[in-house]
Amino acid sequence: MKIIKTKNYEEMSRKAANIFFAQVVAKPDSVLGLATGSSVLGLYENLIKHYKNGDVDFSDIKTINLDEYAGLGKESDQSYRYYMDNNLFNHVNVKKENTNLPNGLAKDMKVECKRYNDIIENFGGADIQLLGLGLNGHIGFNEPSDVFPKETHLVDLEESTIKANSRFFENEKDVPRQAVTMGIQNIMQAKQIVLCVCGKQKAKILKAVLFGDVTPNVPGSILQLHNNLIVAADEDALSEI
Repeated sequence: MKIIKTKNYEEMSRKAANIFFAQVVAKPDSVLGLATGSSVLGLYENLIKHYKNGDVDFSDIKTINLDEYAGLGKESDQSYRYYMDNNLFNHVNVKKENTNLPNGLAKDMKVECKRYNDIIENFGGADIQLLGLGLNGHIGFNEPSDVFPKETHLVDLEESTIKANSRFFENEKDVPRQAVTMGIQNIMQAKQIVLCVCGKQKAKILKAVLFGDVTPNVPGSILQLHNNLIVAADEDALSEI
């Protein structure tokens, strides 16, 4: 485990983006595992700057996203496909056919989970996987549980997750109650993992994730067992460590 301590969100975003930048330069046909949310938005902004400066080429890159809300399609401005298109894909030269997210409008979610899991397996996992961290320790949408779910699956979101994500919606009742997410095994298959965490509200759970017991009650704690984990976090998030 390597921890990169930064002064603020902007520095965290820049340093985490540099890791992805180096990956793409070193291996132009990399498989990038991507995430959504406010913690990683600055990272994408930095990657776009690198691209516009002519420093990086995404034309041979493939991407696999962690998750998507069940019931939301790409036309919804709250879907993760919409987020990725508007915050990264539309601003670089990645081929849209090489970008992958679960289909939140699939009629049969079991079939959709298998389809998405097969994509991940065929790629052999991500070369580098980006993660954020939920207040309850979730990674992707793998919520606290009695077991570590291995593969892509449909999950019922916890009330704490729904409440945390409600800031992106007009009303809390508009937040979907389910999502399709990579499983823990899918995530751990990545050759390298970059976990981005910021803010004092994440300090307690980050300490539990990195130095507490490895338990499915704190899903992110499994990352302690990964042999190439980089944590990029600001001073506030690291304040209890």
